[in-house]
Amino acid sequence: MKIVGLITEYNPFHNGHKYHIEQALKQTGADYAVVLMSGNFVQRGAPAIMPKHLRTRAALSAGASLVLELPVCCACGSAEYFARGAIEIFDALGCIDSICFGSECGNVEKLDQIARILSEEPEEFRRSLQKNLKNGLPFPAAREMALAEYTGDPDLAEILDCPNNTLGIEYLKALHRTGSNLKAFTIQRKESGYHDTELSGTLSSASAIRHLLVEPEGMTHKVTGAILPEILNDQIPASFFAIMEENYLKRFPVFANDLSLLLKYRLLSETRESLTQYADVTTDLANRIMNRCNELISWDQFCELLKTREVTYTRISRILLHILLNIRQKNMDDYARTTFAQYARILGFCKKDAGLLTALHEHSRIPLITKLNTAPPLSGEAVAMLRQDLFASDLYESVITNKYGTPFIPAPSQPLVIL
Repeated sequence: MKIVGLITEYNPFHNGHKYHIEQALKQTGADYAVVLMSGNFVQRGAPAIMPKHLRTRAALSAGASLVLELPVCCACGSAEYFARGAIEIFDALGCIDSICFGSECGNVEKLDQIARILSEEPEEFRRSLQKNLKNGLPFPAAREMALAEYTGDPDLAEILDCPNNTLGIEYLKALHRTGSNLKAFTIQRKESGYHDTELSGTLSSASAIRHLLVEPEGMTHKVTGAILPEILNDQIPASFFAIMEENYLKRFPVFANDLSLLLKYRLLSETRESLTQYADVTTDLANRIMNRCNELISWDQFCELLKTREVTYTRISRILLHILLNIRQKNMDDYARTTFAQYARILGFCKKDAGLLTALHEHSRIPLITKLNTAPPLSGEAVAMLRQDLFASDLYESVITNKYGTPFIPAPSQPLVIL
């Protein structure tokens, strides 16, 4: 039995994701694809556009055998924490043979070469990086220039310009730093770029699809519901499109601005000192947040207000999520000191792949959680992590209930997705 792990967000699920699952199984020769997916909040510092259980159903209907939830502290953490948490969980499951991720580069050897340099930080590379930072370059530009100077290969350094490449390098760094035996594969991204906001062929980016859902042209509302923009028909697998239609303007879309009032309430209850207890909040940023708190109109507007040349919009948004979701620096330090692999929470699976579940139960070194009321005993750190996940789930569900008038489903009552 061979099993490939996929680290995903599916925000939302589209044809490119289906292609990734199919190619991952083909390239690795795996019998099963296990997906580790962000829950209701994602790494770009925003709520997922649709609930995790809908995205789980999409993955299972497109060829995945099992979907697990990446804990929220990793899902909305930095790329390093996002990657480290995923790799540690896959490694702790004990039966995953490989990971397969998408990249613009499509060459795992080149990505691994960069990953080793960034992990080991040779003295010459480190000196070059410090010199570039002292000269006023932002960290990404300083790192790229240092890599070009150290390797003598500007083309290799330019690989860092692309977001999927960068995340893939973080996966490879995590593999090296944890001493994992997982083998890495990559699939080259096709047709569209990560940040593209225009549809492209039938393999458009998630960004382009989200952009269309924000301002759908020609969208019509009916007494019985609403119609998705027809152009999405070509971008979403047929097996999932009907589910999207059924849930449109009932369970999704959810946007960062839907959290604006919740954020304002949270900030009004904080002080400069208390803000610095949250993950990644510096004293300088805490001061700026408190000084401008009364100017908060919307989530997007506040991020724009707080960002600087050194601190990007995305990083600000992630930090505000840490504040809203009560993710504290002490939590992250505790997990980093031990492991982010405290448990594996199952969101859904295919009945025909029961052999995979058997293998997980036999080999996993961490608790497997299917139902919360029958969860195995957990350590103190695992309990803290799980509480964060449940709080995030209930907060997201509250937004859906308020926005669309649908019944509230508490996290313990959210059913497994079984196909």
